[in-house]
Amino acid sequence: MELKFSFDTIIFYVQNVDALRSFYEKTFNLKTIEEYQSTWALLDAGACKIGLHKIGDKYLNEDKGVFKFDNNTKIVFEIDDDINEVREYFIDQNVVMREVKTFDNYEYWLCDGEDPEGNVFQLKQKKKV
Repeated sequence: MELKFSFDTIIFYVQNVDALRSFYEKTFNLKTIEEYQSTWALLDAGACKIGLHKIGDKYLNEDKGVFKFDNNTKIVFEIDDDINEVREYFIDQNVVMREVKTFDNYEYWLCDGEDPEGNVFQLKQKKKV
């Protein structure tokens, strides 16, 4: 049997669906294609979709303030614009951004950032030859 799969959606469990939906719409110009009562939003991210699903009440502790989730997932956005300029623009928008980096014999510049709940994203720009 030959199985075929294609990547469709990555889902983040979040505390505030509306805040993160707004962040991804404004920061990355993504379009919301589906939403339900502040518990679910689906964003068109080009090659796949990003789902934002409200985390279950048993995992929330609103006494601690803004929810930050430690996870091992990173979403990567490839860009054509200058990565340093995009990084500075994001910093001006109060987006947490790390330094631009690369690796020996690697053809991309990379820069990690965080959404308001601590989910890591990466900008990736092909180096000019």
